[in-house]
This record gives sequence, C-alpha cells and structure tokens, in this order.
Amino acid sequence: MASQIAILNANYMAEKLAPYYPILYRGKNNRVAHECIIDLRHFRKHGIEVEDVAKRLIDYGFHAPTISWPVTGTMMIEPTESESKAELDRYCEAMIAIRKEIDSIIDGKTDATNNLLKNAPHSAAMITNDSWDHPYTRNEAAFPAEWTQDHKFWPAVGRIDNVYGDRNPVCSCPVPEVENPGPEASE
Repeated sequence: MASQIAILNANYMAEKLAPYYPILYRGKNNRVAHECIIDLRHFRKHGIEVEDVAKRLIDYGFHAPTISWPVTGTMMIEPTESESKAELDRYCEAMIAIRKEIDSIIDGKTDATNNLLKNAPHSAAMITNDSWDHPYTRNEAAFPAEWTQDHKFWPAVGRIDNVYGDRNPVCSCPVPEVENPGPEASE
C-alpha cells in the first residue's frame, strides 16, 4: 500500500508540473514510477542551472531534491507515501512560482545574473543586512509564498561553492597513533 501511494503521489505531481516542466521517463500509460524527474536542461541556454532552482526551493521552505541524477540537469522529486495532498500541492505551487521567475529571466524582465534564483537561498543575515543591492525586494526574496510568512525556514547560509567542496575535501579525523609499528619500523 505504501508503494502504491508513493507512486500515486509522484504521478499526481508529474501531472501538476507537466504544463511547466518536461517530465522524463514516463512509461506505460504515460506514468512515472515512484519519482518524478523534471528536466531543466533547456534553461541552461538562458543561464539558469538546476542548482539555481534547487537553491530557490529552500526559500520556499523545502529541502532541495536530488539534482543531476540520474540525468545531469534534472531534479528527481520523490514524494513518499507519508506526504499529504496539501504538502504535495504546496511543493507544486512553489515549483510553478519558480517557473514564473525563470520566465521573467528568459523574457528579459529580470536581470540575468542578479535575480531571485541566482542569489538563492536568502538567509536571515542577507535579508536583515543594511546593504541590499538586488533589483527585487527583501520580501520577494524571503517570503516568496504566503505560507512562508507564517512558517519560515531560514537557511543558515546563502550559496556556497559546492564544486570547491567536492574537489577539496577536508578530513577532520585525528591522526591515528602508531602503537604497534610493523617490522620495517625497527630496521
């Protein structure tokens, strides 16, 4: 039953989001499995990356889903059997609103580099800073949907250089002490 509900939830979201985003890997009867994979690759030519959408979801109060797997430039949304219809609708509402933000960039109505998507997520420190050099309001950044005014999740930090962290791992493990050296140590 849990699997059936998870599949139903994924297909519900796929149908709600299909007018706004291409959905990958539809099978028999045009249905998806337990996840809905949204294709964002065609936005790259406008300077919009999958990471921009994922980071903007944080402003809406959602943890970003899996990105660029199994296909680079996509988002894999996996609603579980425990998600309520209201929560699914709220997520879809956020994704539809983000699509409108994308369209504003594509149409040239919004700056291509200094916009809600490229600067997301917006932390409390960013919103409350005396300096604000963005062409959108603090309210648009911090409270993009009505529900965020009552139940706001504030990310601790803004955007970081994810690739730098991936390419420069840091080990914080203590160096193991050598209590019993091998035979070569006595030579």
